[in-house]
Amino acid sequence: MTVRDDLGRIVSLPARIGRIVSIQPEITRMIVSLGAGDRLIGIDYAIRSEDHLFGLIFPPGARLPVVSMSENNVNLEEVFRLKPDVIFASPFERQIVESLERKTSVPVLALASMGRFARQAEILTLVGRVLGREARAAELTTYFDAEIGRVREAVRDVPADARPRVFLSFWGVLTKTPIAYDPVATAGGINVAEKAVPDVLGAVNTLVSIERLIRWNPDIILVHGNYLPRDRKVTVEAVRTDPRLASVKAVKSGKVRYTFGFWNWWDMAEVTVETLYLANLFHPGKFPGFDLDREGNAIFKKFYGIDDGFSALCRILRCGEWSHD
Repeated sequence: MTVRDDLGRIVSLPARIGRIVSIQPEITRMIVSLGAGDRLIGIDYAIRSEDHLFGLIFPPGARLPVVSMSENNVNLEEVFRLKPDVIFASPFERQIVESLERKTSVPVLALASMGRFARQAEILTLVGRVLGREARAAELTTYFDAEIGRVREAVRDVPADARPRVFLSFWGVLTKTPIAYDPVATAGGINVAEKAVPDVLGAVNTLVSIERLIRWNPDIILVHGNYLPRDRKVTVEAVRTDPRLASVKAVKSGKVRYTFGFWNWWDMAEVTVETLYLANLFHPGKFPGFDLDREGNAIFKKFYGIDDGFSALCRILRCGEWSHD
């Protein structure tokens, strides 16, 4: 089998892949959702030790060897010992990907959706084909498209002037923000930073000044909520009480809220829940009787086959407090 990865590389793979090393958390979780978690033989430090979700969806992951602290710090001896059939990595650094493949003589697939819904479905389909799990991949992409589609349909007729202008405060820095964020656009909002220039060519984020944030004057400010409460460097309360932002619409109206935001790359189940959450926040009249826990648990059940998985994640992140912040 040969496939093209996100670096445009044509990668030759064995017909049967039974042993997987994944140092790309987004792909690691996809592998679990496809029912192929038992093929994982090595993972990265971040998903093993810092990810709130992985331990809930795949408890056996706690026993998997850690083969990298970061993508440019891979334990080659451990990789040789494990004898993987394929390594999944991110496409951020071509040189690192090619060096890893050259040094290990193991095919390396560099994949990442960068948060784009269509690309997430494409990558899941690709990984499903690589692992011989095409039917499961098709089932999940159909479900994902349907859930995202019902949100799009619900807000389709909302005029532009009724769509809230939204600023996202992410990555523990008040003025660091994504320039593209599909959950906001799909949920019927407008990302005020969508036309900003990224900090680095190809990146999805930028750092803006306080003055620019004030000029944008967003209707809603969303704070990255996927940090553990004790680790949040930016909080809803801090934004609401920041004297520099007193004139901003979102602060004056109290419309500063947490949202999930991606964590260790993206997760299709969590981003589906987040889109529903934001759609209800932006346009509550479109979703009468909306119950975040019920919706989230149903989505997590579909992707990961676990009961009350979303509720467990929310207990970790204290989501129950978000609507009262």
